[in-house]
Amino acid sequence: MLDLLIRGGQVVTPHGVGHWDVAVKGERIVAVAQPGSLTEDVGRVIDAGGKIVVPGGIDPHVHCAWPIPMPGQPTSLSGPPEQVSRAALFGGTTTLIDFALWTPGETIEQSIERRDAEDWRGRCYADYAFHVMLGGEIPPEVLDQVPEAIQAGFPSVKVFTTDITPSRRGRKILFGHLWEILQRTARHGGVVAVHGEDDDIVMHMYERLFREGRVGFEHLPEVHNTLSEDLAFRRVIRLAEHVEGAALYMVHTSAATGVRAIEEARAKGLPIYGETLHHYASYSSEAYRRTNGQIYHTYPSLKGEEDCAALWDGMSTGTIGTVATDAICTPLQVKLQGSRIDDTTGGNAGVEPRMGIVYTEGVARRGFSLERFVDLTSANAARILGLYPQKGAIAPGSDADIAILDPSVKRTLRKEDLHETDYSPWEGWEVAGWPVMTLIRGKVAVEDGRLLAEPSGGRRLARKVDRRMLGGPAC
Repeated sequence: MLDLLIRGGQVVTPHGVGHWDVAVKGERIVAVAQPGSLTEDVGRVIDAGGKIVVPGGIDPHVHCAWPIPMPGQPTSLSGPPEQVSRAALFGGTTTLIDFALWTPGETIEQSIERRDAEDWRGRCYADYAFHVMLGGEIPPEVLDQVPEAIQAGFPSVKVFTTDITPSRRGRKILFGHLWEILQRTARHGGVVAVHGEDDDIVMHMYERLFREGRVGFEHLPEVHNTLSEDLAFRRVIRLAEHVEGAALYMVHTSAATGVRAIEEARAKGLPIYGETLHHYASYSSEAYRRTNGQIYHTYPSLKGEEDCAALWDGMSTGTIGTVATDAICTPLQVKLQGSRIDDTTGGNAGVEPRMGIVYTEGVARRGFSLERFVDLTSANAARILGLYPQKGAIAPGSDADIAILDPSVKRTLRKEDLHETDYSPWEGWEVAGWPVMTLIRGKVAVEDGRLLAEPSGGRRLARKVDRRMLGGPAC
């Protein structure tokens, strides 16, 4: 007996798009078949007529329960997994990948287990995983723990090439340490996720704008500028070229210069993958001049209209492979507490609208194929970061993580209709298409605007990157 049968929808599979029946038993998809060809008894039939059936979304870059630094004020935390994952399910996203920050005095394993126990375990509606995050001065014995972390199911290592702001010293990784990490990930099947900005340029621009008295947050694009992204991306890529098998995942690409650097590296056959945010692709730096313009900011800053266009172009060609959020969910009061170039709160409230925005702007308005939409919102994150085909695919054997999207939905987004926090940078945005039902591991999690999942239902996922992803640009 089948538990569920999704019938009548346009189904996006790894082998193409068609009107198929999707059968679910337990937590897995067991068949994708011609309509009416499955004759087993079924517990429930879901009519997806007129709708699009896609894999549950994967947001590969979130920060839940994350410290919000504010000079001269107590550190607060961003929204916890319960809050963010609840919004994710309403938006069709079923898997979140956050970060386990290595802390001096601990092993990498201890940092991962502490992060899970303190913030995540039993507190998440969605399934989740962790990138390992390293920064500052890294002892040799910790560098030597990277292979063990990869084998334990944590094959992605996040690093920063800048401290981001003058008050956040200790994030930037030394270039020699990055070289050592690349050697270890290359040998053991990992990938390095890079926040790429040139620290010399960034800190120089902070000093220059301080001198000139131009310290309002609207000047952030001058600090976190396109030259900085260009220099950092190219330097890191050049280093990776000298480490056989080194794979890079360039997180939250924000500028045309970054897109070009990734494109050129991929043309050489290097396993370089680009991530952007729907936020960067949809808002230019002009948004900073709106009322409460801080709500549009994350690090690096928003850029120009030409950069937005380059990001959409990069998504269409595959240079940009994934769309994330860099989610740091805070109340409006916290988001607005800084107003200077050195204290504006970063991160986005955008987990819920991510899939709807990418469908609207990519498919409905720019003509992206449904396969490209799935690649950007789910499948490529699974492939690059080691979850495929358990996640990111509608195929027999895959987890029954499914979003049913209604392309006929036409509405204006309002913060009152979203579930993330008390404000939204997407307030007033017109959407054409929206997820209306979400399943996670075979259970209906959201239906008719109602949350049916349990806050303790999410599972931590172990990951292993397919070697094909490490031999060249495989997606």
